[in-house]
Amino acid sequence: MPKRGTLARARKDKREGKSASTQAGEFVREEIEHVRAGKHGARSTEQVIAIGLSKARRAGVNLPPPPKGKTSEEARQQAKRDLERGKHPGKAPNAKRSRAMTRKLRGEGHRVASSAALSRHARATVRR
Repeated sequence: MPKRGTLARARKDKREGKSASTQAGEFVREEIEHVRAGKHGARSTEQVIAIGLSKARRAGVNLPPPPKGKTSEEARQQAKRDLERGKHPGKAPNAKRSRAMTRKLRGEGHRVASSAALSRHARATVRR
């Protein structure tokens, strides 16, 4: 569940007429902070970003799924499910599944959220 402050900043962005990706950026930032603080890890910078975008969609940010060919079909389907979930954001997440995912992520690395790793990722994305 995203922090109250993150939800408030995303709502503020929406009120100001900012794009869905800007609103979702608040959730990505929160996820990066979680990894840096050691709350959990990730296998790659992409995974940290994906988790943040998923949280944003589930919180009600109208962020469309990635276009065909950009990601796997499974990822697109998950994004669609997250969007559907975002239409009813008050529903509590499955506690058992959430706990299992957190336990799995705890064992992953934390360097993927360093400023150097994020910079590398940004440069590689721009080059692509």
